[in-house]
This record gives sequence, C-alpha cells and structure tokens, in this order.
Amino acid sequence: MAGNCGWHRSNWARAESFIGQYGIQVECLDKNTGLDDQPRATHYGPPANRVLAKAGLLDRIREYGIEVGGAHWRKPDGAVLAKILNSNLGDNPDRISCLPLNKLCRLALEDLDKESLATIRWNHEVVEIRHDKDQARLIVATPDGVKEMTADYVVGCDGANSVIRKQLFGVDFPGYTWDLTIIATNVYYDFENFGWSDSNFVIHPDNYFMAAHIQKDGLWRVSYGEVPGLTIDEYKKRQAAKYEAILPGNPKPGQYKITSFSPYKVHQRLAQKMRVGRFLLAGDSAHLCNPLGIHDDRATSDILDKYDHYRREKYRQFTDPVSESNLKRMRLDLNEAEVNDPGLKMMREADESLESSKTFQLGALGLAHDMTQYYNDNSQVV
Repeated sequence: MAGNCGWHRSNWARAESFIGQYGIQVECLDKNTGLDDQPRATHYGPPANRVLAKAGLLDRIREYGIEVGGAHWRKPDGAVLAKILNSNLGDNPDRISCLPLNKLCRLALEDLDKESLATIRWNHEVVEIRHDKDQARLIVATPDGVKEMTADYVVGCDGANSVIRKQLFGVDFPGYTWDLTIIATNVYYDFENFGWSDSNFVIHPDNYFMAAHIQKDGLWRVSYGEVPGLTIDEYKKRQAAKYEAILPGNPKPGQYKITSFSPYKVHQRLAQKMRVGRFLLAGDSAHLCNPLGIHDDRATSDILDKYDHYRREKYRQFTDPVSESNLKRMRLDLNEAEVNDPGLKMMREADESLESSKTFQLGALGLAHDMTQYYNDNSQVV
C-alpha cells in the first residue's frame, strides 16, 4: 500500500495507530466531535489480542483493565449450568483481555499523537464517494464547508449505518434483524456479594441477560433483553422493574448506580463484498452480529480481494453461527437448555480437564487468517 489511506469513523483509532507505525500516511475522518462514551465492546478474545499486541496496546489493556477469571452460564436463581475458566490459561498472552472500548481508544489516541503521518479530522462527515481508477474520492462535509478529499484507499469503519457501505450497495445489507431489543447498561452493583464470577449469562425465555465485571472500580456491564419497538424513555421507565426481576438480590433503585443506558437492535448481516475497487469495509460496516500485508511492498493490491474472501468466509463459518446460537441459547426454556443444548454440553466437557479447557478457549484463534502467506517479495504495490 503506497501513499495515504483514508479511514472513516468508529474503531479507527486502533487501526490508524497500527498503520501509522509502518510509515504510511493515514487520515481519519470522524463526523463526531470526540470519542464516543456509549456502552460498547469490553472484552477481546485471542485473535483480537494478537492484533492488539502488534499495535503495542495489549500490555496497557492488561495494566488498566481487569483480569477475567471466567464465564458462567446460570439459571435465573444463579445456579451454574456450565462454566469456562479463563484462569486455566494462566499467563497465556492469548487469554481474554478486558477494557471498555472508550478507554482503549484513548490509549490508541495517545499513540496517534506520536505518529507524524497519522491525522484525525473531527467534524468531518463523508456524504458521498466517487470511484476513480487511480484514487478513491470522498465528498466530505467539514466545518469549513463541503470538500473533496482523495486517498489511495479508503476503509469504511463507520459502523452499522455505514455511509461507505450504502454508497457501494445502497440499502441492501443481506441478513436479518432479531425481533427484540437489547438494553446495554453500565452499573455499580455488588454481584460478587452473591458469588457471581466476572462474566455471567442467565438463560430464560424472557428474562435473559448478561452481567460482566468491566472495570477495576467495580463497574459492571448488564445487557438484558426487552420487547422491541419502544422509545428510549419507555425503556427507561421499565428498567427498575426489569433489574428487580432479573438481578441477584432483586435490588431496588437505591441499591445500584447506573452510569449509562443504551438500547440497540440486534442483527445478523454480511455485506455482499468487503472490497470494491479502492474502497474497503471493516467491522460493523461490513458485518453485524449480536453483542469480530500490502503496507510494505510485499503484496499487490490483489491481497485486498483475499481479505474480502477470507473475512466473509470466517463470518459465515464462525462468527455468524456462533453468535446466533449464543443468543438463541440465552432465550431457551431452562429445562431444554440444561438437557439438550449442545453448546452447554460442549462447555461441560471442556471443563472436565485443564487441557480440554485450554483447547476450547483457544479455538477462537480459528477466526484469524494469516495474510502473510500471500506476500510476494518481487511484487509492486499499485
């Protein structure tokens, strides 16, 4: 990859910092005025940790984040159905890491400040793209008016409502949306007083939820299912009763402190392609699922087509079916889940020995794909 590469919004900070380390001029265009503090990703699995390590971020994530002991699948009364202990991996660098995404992005921004070739442009919203044989062109709304910007390549990281994707494919985004709403909340509540572990998944047809410890100061993420179609104010009015019904100890509002509240829709979707000419899609711009070497002249631009092929393949083979089955599992009838769910059976079997637990947890590395195998030292970048 030669020249400059434009990145557009969302989890671009990590990517821009990573690319800037390779001497590539890169600009990020973000329509917002600063980082987003909404409840978002908190936990990063083995494939992500390897990338974060290459970007120089993983050690700081572990320093500022929490060490995840494990995950438990529970009945509504808290009884354990199955468990996976992350602690069985010891100090394996691939073990799950945990730091809220807004804090991770701040770490990446600190690195960006040290990269002379990396630039962030806030209040820059892409409104149109134009295809060109030699360059990617963007029409951008800026504080100084509408401007045209160019790059050798543009990577759309602009989330589920990606402008880049819509400009490439219109409204078509193959897949489906679940007939439910998830409410993501951050809350201070003493789950440990009830013997709960760092990550917990409660199975129930209606009162399913996830509770995970996400910060050293005792902040937890609680994400629970709700009926679809209500306004945010209506969801907020229902929150206290929902908490009292689902959380251990059946707490009243004065017994916890909510710091953020965010409803969101749940999707299983995959874009038709992740590369079209000089435009690429990444993250939620390319695929959605419920709460996954051209730089140094050793590959031609054809490697971007391989990125398109293998990322879509990994989504179809792993990310989509696993995330879909996880949400279905949480909504099962309890007796059916306990007796018949293959995922719970698999976790119980993996928990029978240290080695089987390690193998099960590191199986997520199957999401990764080594693009360096396509390097050609004699090739020239175009």
